[in-house]
Amino acid sequence: MLGIIIAIVSGALMSVQGVFNTGVTKQTSMWTANTFVQATALIVCVIAWYVTGKESSLGAIFRIDHKYMLLGGVMGAFITYTVIESITKLGPARAAMLIVVAQLVVSYVIELFGMFGTEKVDFEMRKLIGLAIVIVGIITFKWE
Repeated sequence: MLGIIIAIVSGALMSVQGVFNTGVTKQTSMWTANTFVQATALIVCVIAWYVTGKESSLGAIFRIDHKYMLLGGVMGAFITYTVIESITKLGPARAAMLIVVAQLVVSYVIELFGMFGTEKVDFEMRKLIGLAIVIVGIITFKWE
């Protein structure tokens, strides 16, 4: 149950953050806004790391087995960029729906093939049907 609540909060925060970031971009520029977003995220993370007892040293980052996994921050900058652009061009609701569908498709493919160290799962038709229902829902929600 806690995982469900955290996921709901995460989705809500992402939606609000996307709108906020788009508003900041309109008054500054894309990379100014993105820099501020990433810098404030760094500050919050450093404070949280310090307050929670520094359960791991920062040096542990350099001992990660698969170095490509350290690209999360780089991806974060492009995530911020693409969210801002999609909200600007599509509006918050349409952008969020398409972002969620893309997340579902890519996440399922990652699981199906056991990519990036995840546990491989078997293909299930019901999951494909569920994804199709979500896509039909998006079309219905934004029918013009």
